[in-house]
Amino acid sequence: MDLESYKKQALQKQKEHKKFLEGLKKKPPKNLDYVVQETHEEVFEKIDCLQCANCCKTTGPLYTEKDIERISKHLRMKQADFEAKFLRVDEENDKVLQNLPCFFLNQDNTCSIYDVRPKACREYPHTDRKKIYQINNLMIKNTVICPAAFEFVERMIKNLGK
Repeated sequence: MDLESYKKQALQKQKEHKKFLEGLKKKPPKNLDYVVQETHEEVFEKIDCLQCANCCKTTGPLYTEKDIERISKHLRMKQADFEAKFLRVDEENDKVLQNLPCFFLNQDNTCSIYDVRPKACREYPHTDRKKIYQINNLMIKNTVICPAAFEFVERMIKNLGK
């Protein structure tokens, strides 16, 4: 998987993608959630996250209190110790990873805490979300990081005949 070429294409098509997504926000088609779900499934039949893991290498998820509780329990650590070892508070007062790539990313691009991973990781790249237009800015950012997000927007344009 050529991440550089995806990133280049995503940056070149940013204006077009932004315009398309804003159009969905202004006038969402009646069947939008259905098309989103179908498109999401099409994309993930073609793209295997284990070939890439760019999200785990370049962007850290936000950790909710529930995430911290669940993961620290799984790791048999005190929550305070887990936070001290792995997390920091960012400029928006969110708890995020201290370092990237993610500490829990294995050599083979699998996740060592997959079954208890953070909600943000579970939902990424948010391509199966209802009312997708509510996250336009996030989707545009994700197209530069995630080949699946880029493919998703490209296919949405095709699938909705825009």
